[in-house]
Amino acid sequence: RSEVPRERLRFSSNPTMPPERRSRTKADRKPGTRPDRRTGARPAGPARKTASSSQRKPPASPSAAPAAIAIAAAEEERRLRQRNRLALEEDRPAVERCLEDLVFGDVEDDEDALLRRLRGPRVHVQEDLNDSELENEAKNNFPPQKKPVWVDEEDEDEEMVEMMNNRFRKNIMKNTSENKLSKDKLQKRLKEEFQHAMGGIPAWAETNKRKTSSDDESEEDEDDMLQRTGNFISTSTSLPKGILKMKNCQHANAERPTTAQISSVQFHPGAQVVMVAGLDNAVSLFQVDGKTNPKIQSIYLEKFPIFKARFSANGEEVLVTSTHSKVLYVYDMLAGKLIPVHQVRGLKEKLVKNFEVAPDGSFLLINGIAGYLHLLSMKTKELIGSMKINGRVAASTFSSDSKKIYASSGDGEVYVWDVNSRKCLNKFVDEGSLYGLSIATSRNGQYVACGSNCGVVNIYNQESCIQETNPKPIKAVMNLVTGVTSLTFNPTSEILAAASAKMKDAVRLVIYLYPLRFSLNLES
Repeated sequence: RSEVPRERLRFSSNPTMPPERRSRTKADRKPGTRPDRRTGARPAGPARKTASSSQRKPPASPSAAPAAIAIAAAEEERRLRQRNRLALEEDRPAVERCLEDLVFGDVEDDEDALLRRLRGPRVHVQEDLNDSELENEAKNNFPPQKKPVWVDEEDEDEEMVEMMNNRFRKNIMKNTSENKLSKDKLQKRLKEEFQHAMGGIPAWAETNKRKTSSDDESEEDEDDMLQRTGNFISTSTSLPKGILKMKNCQHANAERPTTAQISSVQFHPGAQVVMVAGLDNAVSLFQVDGKTNPKIQSIYLEKFPIFKARFSANGEEVLVTSTHSKVLYVYDMLAGKLIPVHQVRGLKEKLVKNFEVAPDGSFLLINGIAGYLHLLSMKTKELIGSMKINGRVAASTFSSDSKKIYASSGDGEVYVWDVNSRKCLNKFVDEGSLYGLSIATSRNGQYVACGSNCGVVNIYNQESCIQETNPKPIKAVMNLVTGVTSLTFNPTSEILAAASAKMKDAVRLVIYLYPLRFSLNLES
């Protein structure tokens, strides 16, 4: 008994054997087939292999039964979901299934993997990390970029743009060989033209310049200050409060209309009289009453298409020049005589067209060719002296006290001259101007307005124009889109009129000199 193995004894005498196994074991045994203990012989029949102790599984414990049931239920649920998904996919087209695989990936076997991909990687950030470490960690946690599925070869080819077909592109060509430019080169060329026109990169176009809140507040206050200039304490004595009402009256030349182009219109400095002159060789004077505007007189100049006509400062004379002549006509209104000035001694100009009259009536300024400005005596019409600027003279004007001359050149520069010494006091570049077209000064001696070819009117302070080499405009008016050919201030320096001869009805009135803001109510 001591020689029998312990495992065998434990197996044979195991009290925990299930009852069905016991019954099956007893039923299989037949009478008289009990093995002989001494010889170890077994009855005839199929041999039964005895499992080793290592291969035998211990019976499951009662606590493992609920876990096994839960696993079986989860497996059954997954199998049912898989079967339902397959049933639904059979009804969907192949294109939709392919698109889903490209977007969500192949997650047929594990839907939890899809949820993990949609959630993205979890980033565990420590509270003591600074901003740079957070940015680096965020960059490291980004998923790698996927390579494109395919690449279009035509995208790599540079698309060429025709330069000759567009008149704006044609103007920015540097030579005739640039018939075609790539988009990148064209964009770079346009950027260079813009910076050249603006005199550099504007502040609003600088992306790397960040403004603080204090800078923004100061700029807002400055913009509010620049919207009204002049005397900030007193109010306007000429302009009424509220809305400026305007209405169209009878045409000034209603009694003598003309089909030719009108080149000059001016009010008399001391009477209700308006002068109208044009290319029809006639100068007409009308009495202004707003109703009939009767004609006073018409002066006809044979073969003399009028380029410009102006009253003298005292209103006793009318000065007239032509488009293709060097003769200057002077009409004496008191005597009723027309006096031609055929030749001015020392004036070597083939054409006399543009001129300006000094506000005090003592000087006459003639714009010559090749950048010359000729100063004449208004009384004797004799040459006093000449001044020279770089380039051509685009426009000129006197200051309100007739002591200074402002001249705008074709290069976008403005020159300031002293009348008595005929010396250049200062020269500066009109901001954003390629070439100037017009210039005007206010009667109160405070402002200078410069009109350029791009439709911008810059308003400067006269003191800064004399003292500073690079003055900044206190106001830029951008209401016109074509070249500003005419500029003038009203007698009280409260309204600036800007006009362009290159577009119909291109006239703007700028009211900015007092705290009250005005609007124009046009009544027909």
